[in-house]
Amino acid sequence: MSEILRQLTEDIKTAMKAREMEKLSTLRMVNAAVKNHAIEVQRDLEDQDAIDVLTKEAKKRRQAADAYEEAGRAELAEKERAELVWIQAYLPKQLTDEEVGAIIDEIIAEQGIESRRQMGQVMGAVMPRVKGRFDGSRVKDLVLARLD
Repeated sequence: MSEILRQLTEDIKTAMKAREMEKLSTLRMVNAAVKNHAIEVQRDLEDQDAIDVLTKEAKKRRQAADAYEEAGRAELAEKERAELVWIQAYLPKQLTDEEVGAIIDEIIAEQGIESRRQMGQVMGAVMPRVKGRFDGSRVKDLVLARLD
């Protein structure tokens, strides 16, 4: 069993005892998503597998919060953001734009990349290094800004 799943199970018990119903509900949903993924792949999950699932769940919460905000439903957006905070507690420390920019600059210099046509090479080298620690859709924008 992955360490993340073990910690999640312990936190569910703690939330139950403390009667933190919103947190408990979120942790149970995330726990179910992780366990469903384990069933899909038909093996015990490693920490990286759990991080992948948690990253997807966090992305769902971010998108839902933005959608609710645009629709003028601030109370629902706030609920999604609260869930996001609880999920992010299990994810590795997130990288900043500057840290990812430094990784991109390093890869561009190492590989001698000079044009936008070589963007795929940069993306292919950057994504494994930032996986689970930075939003993949924002990596593209940072790469494009450096290849102009």
